[in-house]
Amino acid sequence: MDTIQIKDKQFAVSIKEEDILKEVARVADEINRDLAGKNPLFLSVLNGSFMFTADLMKRITIPCEISFVKLASYQGVASTGAVKEVIGINEELAGRTIVIVEDIVDTGLTMQRLLETLGTRNPKEIHIATLLLKPDKLKVDLNIEYVAMRIPNDFIVGYGLDYDGLGRNYKDIYTVK
Repeated sequence: MDTIQIKDKQFAVSIKEEDILKEVARVADEINRDLAGKNPLFLSVLNGSFMFTADLMKRITIPCEISFVKLASYQGVASTGAVKEVIGINEELAGRTIVIVEDIVDTGLTMQRLLETLGTRNPKEIHIATLLLKPDKLKVDLNIEYVAMRIPNDFIVGYGLDYDGLGRNYKDIYTVK
């Protein structure tokens, strides 16, 4: 499908699944190389990163673990700026190598809050892997080591990303028209 309708908005394909998967494989290769011998804990940020996390983990070849955290900062098409932790972390993080797996970093406020929360648990190191980065929208300075794709400041859906809860199921990424 080249275009989709979700509620009051129309979206057009902007990134095809095969292009997404190529970049996910590249990120996995970089993580496998950089974190070999460290037994990282991948911390997937729900709900949006579920597809990215699944495809990434299929390509991770080093010993590792995975867990999930749920944070909320979006309402409709805009970030509220307020971050609320919904589901916490049960794993012991002290002395661990952590890889946060995020679907998209735009303002960076959600990621900054998550880094602050994780920092209180004394991990050895924290790395960030994101499917998408909107560099022109960043409001905070973040060290994002693993970026699959940099995109313009457009509103997108698909491949795990949503508009008011809808559109996560599409295999491609769509940009609002």
